[in-house]
Amino acid sequence: MSGLLKFITCGSVDDGKSTLIGHILYDAKLLYADQEEALRLDSKVGSRDGKIDYSLLLDGLMAEREQGITIDVAYRYFTTDRRSFIAADTPGHEEYTRNMAVGASFAQLAIVMVDAVQGVLVQTRRHARICELMGIRYFVFAVNKMDLAGYSKERFLAIKKDIEELAEALHLANIKIIPVSATEGDNVTQPSDNMKWYTGEPLLTYLEEVDAEEDDEESGFYLPVQRVCRPNHEFRGFQGQIESGSISVGQEIVTLPSNETAAVKSILIGDREAETAVRGQAVTLQLDREVDVSRGCVLSDTAELPIAKNITASLLWMDDDRLAVGLEYLVKLGTKVIPGIVKGISYRIDVNTGEHKQADTIEKNEIAVCELEFSEKIVVDRFQSRKTLGELILIDRVSHMTSACGVVEEVHSGGEQPYFENGSIRTGGYVFEEFYFNLETAYLSKVDTGGRTYHIGDVVKTEGDSFQYPDYFDIIAVESRAAVLIRDRKVTDIVPLADYVYEGLPMTDERGFALRIHTRADFDNFMYDLKNLKKENRTEFYNKWSQFEGYRRIVCTDNFWMI
Repeated sequence: MSGLLKFITCGSVDDGKSTLIGHILYDAKLLYADQEEALRLDSKVGSRDGKIDYSLLLDGLMAEREQGITIDVAYRYFTTDRRSFIAADTPGHEEYTRNMAVGASFAQLAIVMVDAVQGVLVQTRRHARICELMGIRYFVFAVNKMDLAGYSKERFLAIKKDIEELAEALHLANIKIIPVSATEGDNVTQPSDNMKWYTGEPLLTYLEEVDAEEDDEESGFYLPVQRVCRPNHEFRGFQGQIESGSISVGQEIVTLPSNETAAVKSILIGDREAETAVRGQAVTLQLDREVDVSRGCVLSDTAELPIAKNITASLLWMDDDRLAVGLEYLVKLGTKVIPGIVKGISYRIDVNTGEHKQADTIEKNEIAVCELEFSEKIVVDRFQSRKTLGELILIDRVSHMTSACGVVEEVHSGGEQPYFENGSIRTGGYVFEEFYFNLETAYLSKVDTGGRTYHIGDVVKTEGDSFQYPDYFDIIAVESRAAVLIRDRKVTDIVPLADYVYEGLPMTDERGFALRIHTRADFDNFMYDLKNLKKENRTEFYNKWSQFEGYRRIVCTDNFWMI
């Protein structure tokens, strides 16, 4: 018997997705006697002149039966003599595209339904693009309702040509095109006597035989940490699922992003100790030394995984409110949840033609390529290289609803543009960037003002919409331990913080927040706290020494992204 196959049915509304899966279950004798009898009785009450309505096996919600459409994702588990299946019947209506994307996120194969009468529609193309975006690599295009098209070979070949053009545009490597009639059963589980011109196998036979297992094993071992388990002071275990490779007791690993090394002291699979563990297993790893690891970190056998805070991602926008530059979200990537901001919209993808179109905002169900920036550097990789580290969702900070799902196309690591630079001294920050408060959405957004890097001798802008600094002041870059000296609105020096000499001038941090330092004694106390700064008291440190309202203010606006 072949391995488990997880697949979805998708396509435009009323293309026959639920009917197809229902017919497979019925013809393959995969229903209990009471289910079959209930189906016959329900069908007599409904449409189709009392004939069996196979879609009723999938459309379980009252609203679905009333409207004759699928709304929620319906999962069905079944087994034939040759294979086990998990099928997700997804909605075709544009309003429920987000539900369809949820179903696509789990699948290895997609059955894309195409109406033989109407041909390839916009929603058909949208669903195919979403499936490709979600990493599905095997596609069956089922040209349905061939009975209504008179079982015409010419009509099938015309639609087949359109499908092949779509597959070429999306770079789909593995496609199968099958003419079917979901209501009459043609080419569903048995070859059709009405389409002798089709010499391929029926749909169920293909599903039983296709090898949709991953054929590009990801290189190396990595485990995103889901939880740190510490039942007592003697045991500290890191729990998660192995996403690639294997791990053994005694093997040396690297913790990311802290980049520390340690050896595996023990491996627990459930409550059982093991010498080795492999991809797909949920494990608890105990290391031979204390390391800086928390939820969202990654354990790996290499230090070469990308660590960055800026990425380019393809996003399917699923929120009723539009996406715009400057909006902030919670980004869930792997086991990490981190604040992030939309820095730019590169382009919107026309789902019908595939054309890249310039856009300032993105509407619901549109696909776009965007630039995202996280609040700090995290372990992230291209979706094509490591799926778990390259798939993400955007979560609304207020409602906690999922606003978008997507995949990482590019990781911008190593080459991040510094805010100030002097030789090997490089500092970040956003001291000259604007803060806007959107009255309608209650979002506070930081807007990039050009991404410039300042060097010694450069003139700086000390006044903007949301900030006003003195002409003479010092910037203390806490994160990079550097100091920037501004004199008469010019950068006169950029030095290591250890070489900085306090002169009594006003001071800000690299964000433009005023530092509560007014005397030499204040500065000495600040440096003492900074020397003893640890990850766990970082928030306490900033609350003690920084204040937003010193030189900054928030500008209220209805459309801050238009400024």
